[in-house]
Amino acid sequence: MAKISTQTINGKAFEYALLNEFLERLKVVTTVSVVDNEPYKTAKKCFLSFDEKEQGQYRLVASFAVNFLLDIEPRLSNGINENDILQLEIVSDKRGQSGDVRDVLAIRSLQKWEIGISAKNNHRAVKHPRLSNKIDFGKEWLGIPCSIDYFNEINPIFDNLARLRTASKATQKWDTLGDYHISVYVPILDSFKKELLRLDEENSGIVAEQLLQYLIGRQDFYKVIKGKNKVDIQAYNLHGTLNLPFENIKPKYKIQKLKLPNRLIEVVYQDNSKTTLLVTLNEGWQISFRIHNASSRIEPSLKFDINLVSAPHSLFSNQLIIA
Repeated sequence: MAKISTQTINGKAFEYALLNEFLERLKVVTTVSVVDNEPYKTAKKCFLSFDEKEQGQYRLVASFAVNFLLDIEPRLSNGINENDILQLEIVSDKRGQSGDVRDVLAIRSLQKWEIGISAKNNHRAVKHPRLSNKIDFGKEWLGIPCSIDYFNEINPIFDNLARLRTASKATQKWDTLGDYHISVYVPILDSFKKELLRLDEENSGIVAEQLLQYLIGRQDFYKVIKGKNKVDIQAYNLHGTLNLPFENIKPKYKIQKLKLPNRLIEVVYQDNSKTTLLVTLNEGWQISFRIHNASSRIEPSLKFDINLVSAPHSLFSNQLIIA
């Protein structure tokens, strides 16, 4: 456990608490199975690393979230027959690299139905991808390769960082470079901005949607955010697969389908910032890209902290206060 960050331990513990709460609530009304895979074992170990009081807090928050999700997803509680097994699974973090942000899945194979939950513990960040001269963000994020011009612009900067790291045997720190926000961040962000706009111009109507789906999620999902004495539930119903009825049983609340963007409106620096770009898309979407060094020591890559600044008014969001 010592090799896992505190934030990761908290997040994994919350994933386990949610899955376990689903299991406890649903096993008395339907047939439930749990996939006993490595992600599940890791999450359980993280949960059990807390004392009983902290475990109780995780369970309490999870119970509030699960109660609400049972109201809006009747297929969780209702199967066609005894062979209609509800399968609960914690998925590998590797799925996120391809745009699947879901942590916990509930699947009914017989109904060809599933829902997923992105579990967050006290943070709302969307994603943390990297940039380097070895990473083709266009190909990885959008399915459209970046240009040679983009790599020609960023290669000298990352190559220099690699030389400094090698020469210092990975000991030299970023602060020895002076104002590296100006010398490193700004030229990298400028190249990223220019390339993103070029990709959009040459692939009209594709890039905006692909970018959002890579960052937000290619599958519909609920985001459950654990806070202090509260839990926020958001429904990213991009493809209309959430909130479905079961036969004549309807959800207690109606969740609208969200509109995907098809146009990139602008990419600009956030006011008074040399580290953050704001990407504005149509249909009410805006995303911030804050670049930073993930380590105090120099390395030839940079990390994005990506957050959703604004979403369409139709985004379903509900906050539950825990007394």
